[in-house]
Amino acid sequence: MKAIVLKSFGGPDSFELCDVPKPVPRAGQVLVRVHATSINPLDYQVRRGDYRDLVPLPAITGHDVSGVVEAVGPGVTAFSPGDEVWYTPQIFDGPGSYAQYHVAAESIVGKKPPLLSHLEAASLTLVGGTAWEALIVRAALRVGESILIHGGAGGVGHVAIQLAKAVGAKVFTTVREANIEFARSVGADVVIDYEKEDYVDAILRETGGRGVDVVFDTIGGNTLSRSPDALAQLGRVVTIVDIAEPQNVIQAWGKNASFHFVFTRQNRGKLDELSTLVMRGQLRPHVGAVYSLSDMGLAHARLERPNHGVQGKIAIAVEPSAHLAGTRL
Repeated sequence: MKAIVLKSFGGPDSFELCDVPKPVPRAGQVLVRVHATSINPLDYQVRRGDYRDLVPLPAITGHDVSGVVEAVGPGVTAFSPGDEVWYTPQIFDGPGSYAQYHVAAESIVGKKPPLLSHLEAASLTLVGGTAWEALIVRAALRVGESILIHGGAGGVGHVAIQLAKAVGAKVFTTVREANIEFARSVGADVVIDYEKEDYVDAILRETGGRGVDVVFDTIGGNTLSRSPDALAQLGRVVTIVDIAEPQNVIQAWGKNASFHFVFTRQNRGKLDELSTLVMRGQLRPHVGAVYSLSDMGLAHARLERPNHGVQGKIAIAVEPSAHLAGTRL
């Protein structure tokens, strides 16, 4: 089979398209013909060597799969050949999704929502599971609460807006001017242009000085330090960003705030919950660009570039059929 192999840590040119052996499913596993995958900040972080101690080289990386079951191992009961499935491969535990075939444990695989194309489904597995873990499991966002989502036009951010609206929360988000209408189109109630206005001032003005119940940080930098300034009493801050530098959170102490650091876990339950929202019309990933498997380096270079101009996700069409109707480009 064809696969994109990371031979050395470094830039987007570190990938090589190779012929590698097709995997064979063992007990409790399914073999999936990958129709589409997508790329995430985690992918270029792995490529450049941020997690070199966890990723032995050479490696097949990638963290999203949408495809069709080709074979099942002994003991598999939930899936049969021909089933359309989606999932996130176990992170830092075996080969990833940048290949024509992938083997996964039955327990982390879900039935693909029929309303989504493979490109769309592959654009939702990791970011959708991450947003679900952050907002529903950890922050326990509730009906009538308010949330500030940093980076509402990004892969995780635009999904988080839709999840928060499905819960019944009021959604504030920060974006650049070019992404204001996109953020509104996916459900944001109040959109803040962070390049023109301080988001803390905007939140306090919009909430009458109270602040929001939850802050979701998908950006990093100083957002973890500053977000408590926009937080209500007993508020919650959730971040999915690797904390590289010490943070001053003295303001959080005075707010009796709680902090949650999220590294998403793989399981079928979250996928089934996301699928329910998709089928109800409450959730749909936005595919902002599509590349072929052989152009993985170009796709990485684009996502890694500041102000890359992509709203939502960059998807990778592994099979030509992934381009079928259903995906909005």
